[in-house]
Amino acid sequence: MSTPMLRALAEHFREQRAAGVTRITGVMVPSLRGLLDGTDWLDGVVPYDRRSEDPEVGFRAVAKRLRDDPADAMLLVPNSLSSAALAYVGRARRRIGVARHWRRWLLTDAIEPPRRGWRIEPSSTAEHAMQLAERLGVPRGSLRLELATTPRDEALADSVLQRCFPEWEADRDGPLVVFNDNGAYGPAKAWGAERFGALARVARERLPNARVLVHCGPGDRDEARQVVAAAGVSGVASLADEPKLPFGLAKAVMRRAAVVVTTDSGPRHVAAAFGRPTVVLHGPMDPRLSRSDHPALIEMRRDLPCSPCSRRTCPLGHHDCMRLLSVEDVGQAMLQAAATPAAPQLA
Repeated sequence: MSTPMLRALAEHFREQRAAGVTRITGVMVPSLRGLLDGTDWLDGVVPYDRRSEDPEVGFRAVAKRLRDDPADAMLLVPNSLSSAALAYVGRARRRIGVARHWRRWLLTDAIEPPRRGWRIEPSSTAEHAMQLAERLGVPRGSLRLELATTPRDEALADSVLQRCFPEWEADRDGPLVVFNDNGAYGPAKAWGAERFGALARVARERLPNARVLVHCGPGDRDEARQVVAAAGVSGVASLADEPKLPFGLAKAVMRRAAVVVTTDSGPRHVAAAFGRPTVVLHGPMDPRLSRSDHPALIEMRRDLPCSPCSRRTCPLGHHDCMRLLSVEDVGQAMLQAAATPAAPQLA
């Protein structure tokens, strides 16, 4: 969701970076580095994870590293107190962030969140990240998400798809349909294996020679297997038995998808970054929090008195915000999206 900001920063400082007088450094959880492989927006990375057991990437070690080479400006994308504290202790000369979560006094440039009366209006990470860059004089750019793959990513996807669908060649003979029911946030976001299994049968019946691939993360392997079992037809496979699930594989798979059907979780943004036609199933989350410029997008949600609640589990126990999204309705949206041209990728 921060890639529009990174792209705008890299473009604005292109000549200064080429001359060696400006550097753009990303401070990030180490595992996220692979997500940006193939892009050239960063000149360096400082690995940071305050929850890690490795002291070298913890708060104290990273704060010292930042103090030893103080930044002229730090753009604080997370709206957390800890990110502002790291910038303050790391002695960044300008600390630019949204004034939320009791951190105003740690910032030199406090951006006021949008409000309606006394209530804060939801805005997406892509939107507020771009506002941070604007404080540096960076012209506002498109909020289109963007990622890239490497030759290694593509080769891995070739081999994985061949294992999953041995009767098909990697990029021939029918569309690749990708499902994602990621539940890392909590079960309230999940649509469920039975519904995705039924949707897989719709895809196999209505999209000639379709291959249905169930995406998953390391913690969702069993759920992905359940979708394949619930589908009960050929041409449906999952990534559950892959020994490793790097970001590069997810990117290369999403880049090839004719259509992606997903809950409101990280993989939907990977699909958006490649302009893929996407159907997003919204449940407990406010859709405004995840908006970007994605023209090939269909969002589905039920307008209920209890939604959005942003809870990890349904506090009322009925899960209606997801349960009432029928297979028939989602199937129609999937077929509509599959007939939609993918958005062109940015050069």
